[in-house]
Amino acid sequence: MTNLADGVAVVVWAWLATLLTRDPLLVTLMPITLRLPWFLFALPAGVVTDRTDRRRLILAMDVVRACAFALAALTLWHALPLAPAPDTGTADPALFTALLGCALLVGTAEVFRDSAAQTMLPAIVPHDQLERANGRLWSVEMVGNALLGPAVGAFLIASVVWLPFALNALCFLIAVALMRSLKGQFTPRRTGGRDWKKELGDGLAFLRGSALLRLLAVITGVWNLLHQMVVIALVLHVQENLGLGASGYGLILAAGALGGVLGGFCAERIVRRLGNGPSAQWMTLASSLAFAALPLAPNGWAVAAVLAAFEFCGLVWNTVSVSYRQRHVPDEILGRVNATYRLFAWGMMPIGLLASGLVVSAAEAVMPRGLALQMPFYVAAAGVVVLTAWSWRRLDAGFAGVATGARSA
Repeated sequence: MTNLADGVAVVVWAWLATLLTRDPLLVTLMPITLRLPWFLFALPAGVVTDRTDRRRLILAMDVVRACAFALAALTLWHALPLAPAPDTGTADPALFTALLGCALLVGTAEVFRDSAAQTMLPAIVPHDQLERANGRLWSVEMVGNALLGPAVGAFLIASVVWLPFALNALCFLIAVALMRSLKGQFTPRRTGGRDWKKELGDGLAFLRGSALLRLLAVITGVWNLLHQMVVIALVLHVQENLGLGASGYGLILAAGALGGVLGGFCAERIVRRLGNGPSAQWMTLASSLAFAALPLAPNGWAVAAVLAAFEFCGLVWNTVSVSYRQRHVPDEILGRVNATYRLFAWGMMPIGLLASGLVVSAAEAVMPRGLALQMPFYVAAAGVVVLTAWSWRRLDAGFAGVATGARSA
């Protein structure tokens, strides 16, 4: 249910921004606001996650998100009809600011909620089943987050602009009711007193002491930065270069989700056949090809096919990375280690969103707007090529060392 709401939000936040302004930098401000809390609150979220009942933390944060979406729906309903979006500035500065506030609240609650959710899985399934569990779980999440959600969001925002926000509020309330029925022990074992500086230090020390974990964090952070450049660029590229509306954009995202769902179900087999290192290597390389192919795709169908292949590879990479963390980090510090990891890995996202807008704005000064809208894709592709070359041997050596240590143990 929460990922269905997240999938709706993938379309409606960015699309709503384009209804209020056509300025690329201001359009990126909405998703930046959603991602900025990962940079601001990732570390506090890790401490809280390791101190509390993780199920109760999830419940509280989903209530907060329900309220934030309900407030956004009411604000939009009151502001109708919307004025035409100007090329610079916003059609309604007060409305734009209020929606940014709601987005910030949603993003902040998501940081705490997701930090708790990812640490719960090792308490539910055996460690030797983590790849299968993560693959299946992400496949289900992809159905809501990128298959059903975007299509529903695109249809609703094209009909009644405030309706998808109201639907999200309802989805989060249903999720709260479902989550209350989950039984188990989700409070981590206490290893000392409550000293937030020491607690953060313990998580940082564990990450610093694991060369492979540091490597995965760097790769994920840089890749997320480049990925966000592509995600926000895709909105205006689909609108202006391909001439598609909200429904077409939602269906493109849905096609990508189908690739992700398939990747989730195939990830365990791919990892077992190729190994963790080669799987991570080839999935990283494949993303550079996908980034370069997106602006070259001549129509929405071709973009959808590229996005499907890209999401397939992304799910395999996630299975390798997250399963490794869940298996090798002790449960009592998993929240803090995840938080430190995600501070860099997810904190880079707002930078990528801002960079995308800056690239387009700079490119418009020397080339037509249609070509300028494609430049973030090429910059991201070049970045991933460099990232792949830098990390190729390091990934192989890192996972080989883990396998050797496991055999010795």
